Amino acid sequence: MLEDGDKGVIIQRDKQTYAVAPHIPCGMVTPALLRKLADVAEKYPCQAMKITSAARIALIGVEEKDVDAIWADLQMDPGGVVGLCVRSVKACPGTQYCKRGQQDSLSLGMQLDAKYHGLEMPGKMKLGVSGCPNQCAETGYKDIGLFGTPKGWRVLVGGNGGPKPRIADLVATDVSTEEALDLVDRIVAYYRANAKPRERMGRMIDRLGLEHLKQSLGLKPS
Repeated sequence: MLEDGDKGVIIQRDKQTYAVAPHIPCGMVTPALLRKLADVAEKYPCQAMKITSAARIALIGVEEKDVDAIWADLQMDPGGVVGLCVRSVKACPGTQYCKRGQQDSLSLGMQLDAKYHGLEMPGKMKLGVSGCPNQCAETGYKDIGLFGTPKGWRVLVGGNGGPKPRIADLVATDVSTEEALDLVDRIVAYYRANAKPRERMGRMIDRLGLEHLKQSLGLKPS
């Protein structure tokens, strides 16, 4: 019996079948990728296909004996669905496609995904990038979130859902894309240096104080 995370699978409610959730950076797909997923789902077959909250397409209810063959046919990396790591980077269409976009959230999200997806962390981490203050990528509920304005990016830290939800704190405004990427690097480094095992970003901030984080990162105090 496989455990959650083994071979990139999640055991299902029946304790006998598994979900396979390949990594789909920022939810961007092609017709060819959709055909491949559909072909694999029919070949093995799975009980259901589900677009997840992390913008993946999970193949649900597959047999253990088929897991290796499914990954071989998909030729895709597993999504970071379990474990103490960067689980996902969620991004809205931004200025590439959305009439309300004020910054290119999709390009920034792809850069963050390429750098951080699956990276080991003290606790689980989720990132979000929204192209405007509407925050369609649920930026205010992410461990690290960014949203666009006409003057640049606003950077948020410490958001999460779960039994004790927390709204993220604003730590920077009107920063360029290059400055935003550098700030995310420094926030991640701060988190890895200061968080307790399994402690989310927001709980670490509650314990150490937002001003401690800002001072450590060289940001303006509140």
